[in-house]
Amino acid sequence: MIELLKRLWCHIDNRRRGQVGLLFLLMILTSFAEVVSIGAVLPFLMALTAPERIFEHHLAQPYIQAFKIADARQLLLPLTVVFGLAALASGAMRLLLLWTQTRLSHSVGSDFSISIYRRTLYQPYAVHASRNSSAVIAGISGKAHGVVHSVILPILTILGSTMLLVAILLALISIEPIVALTAFAGFTAIYASVIATTRKRLAKDSQRVSHESNQVIKALQEGLGGIRDVLVDGTQAIYCNIYRNADVPLRRAQANIQLISTSPRFLIESLGMVLISALAYSLAIRQEGVVGAIPILGALAMGAQRLLPVLQQCYSSWTAIRGGQASLRDALDLLDQPLPAHADQQLSAPLPFTKSITLNNLDFRYSPQTPWVLKGLNLTIPRGGRIGFIGITGSGKSTLLDIVMGLLQPVQGTIAIDGIIVNAKNQRAWQAHIAHVPQSIFLADTTIAENIAFGVASVSYTHLRAHETSLHL
Repeated sequence: MIELLKRLWCHIDNRRRGQVGLLFLLMILTSFAEVVSIGAVLPFLMALTAPERIFEHHLAQPYIQAFKIADARQLLLPLTVVFGLAALASGAMRLLLLWTQTRLSHSVGSDFSISIYRRTLYQPYAVHASRNSSAVIAGISGKAHGVVHSVILPILTILGSTMLLVAILLALISIEPIVALTAFAGFTAIYASVIATTRKRLAKDSQRVSHESNQVIKALQEGLGGIRDVLVDGTQAIYCNIYRNADVPLRRAQANIQLISTSPRFLIESLGMVLISALAYSLAIRQEGVVGAIPILGALAMGAQRLLPVLQQCYSSWTAIRGGQASLRDALDLLDQPLPAHADQQLSAPLPFTKSITLNNLDFRYSPQTPWVLKGLNLTIPRGGRIGFIGITGSGKSTLLDIVMGLLQPVQGTIAIDGIIVNAKNQRAWQAHIAHVPQSIFLADTTIAENIAFGVASVSYTHLRAHETSLHL
């Protein structure tokens, strides 16, 4: 998992890293506000039960003299105000931390999703032709989104919760060290035992979520993409069954992850109540009695009330990370796709094309294990010529056109435009001449003009005329 997180960090730009640094500062301030709010409850409850003890305390004397307080009962109002302000400040800081964590994690997720889509679009045509498009779509639409909720946000939550946890624990230790350490050790032991028993199950469910999400997209693509054949052949039940076989295991795995994430909370809350009751008894039988025990008991109860949700947040975030590990790996594989050199460059000027396209001794096959599709092909196509390729299915017609359009690179031989060999450096300059009408027409859900000028931002008749091709195949 550490290696995956290192790969993830490499894809976070410097601007986001600076925002993460500011988030750490906010976490520290929130932890400080939490300590102040817990510390403020002790003098507040003491002012309610035994104000004389505060009035006589040496640390309170400078404030008593500064505000000219003559009676112990007069301490109640200012301490009530201080406690209320501390509680409000702590709540406001935690709310601000939550808002910042959520906004930052979703912003990083948006960066990742855009980067995956961009890197995917820039991949060579051979890469697109060789892999399952449903896996790519699932990675862009689902897994990049899942990285936000199952990795980025949980990591930020763990970091923030850990700082709050340390701050709360230190505050509780300063009040009653033995009880605080015993309670924390007990809570930690419960979560550790749950983690140890559920690790393998979470890993298995993580793999299932990753795999079945791809299968769901695949079932949707095949069923809806071939809807004409589905309707004609009456195969709706078959495709519904394919979708069901993918969706049911996916939902079950997601439910398992959620159940493992939330179930320890109820045991921890029950244990917390038992500890508080035991603490109340032990404090009540002391010499100070119940009145002396109330301030300490109240402070510890408030600390425990803050401590338990933070522990649960850490555990839930850990289960989310474990459950999203496989999806994170898939998303990182897409993020690691290399970008070509021309990705950040402006569109190239078209290659000079006044004479012909020449294919010289051209060989092509899709992989070293597959047979040759084209072998020793020599062909000259004059500019302005209208050429048709006829042959049986699998004879290489589409492959030849893909090579001419620069979508596929020949294994051996060359393709030249007016004697200039087309390679990776000038491929875009050659493609600036090409217009392509595929066998299976794709229509975007937009105007006729924008469909004609597919991918061109501002469309007008004059603009379209300027983009007419001089190559007709």
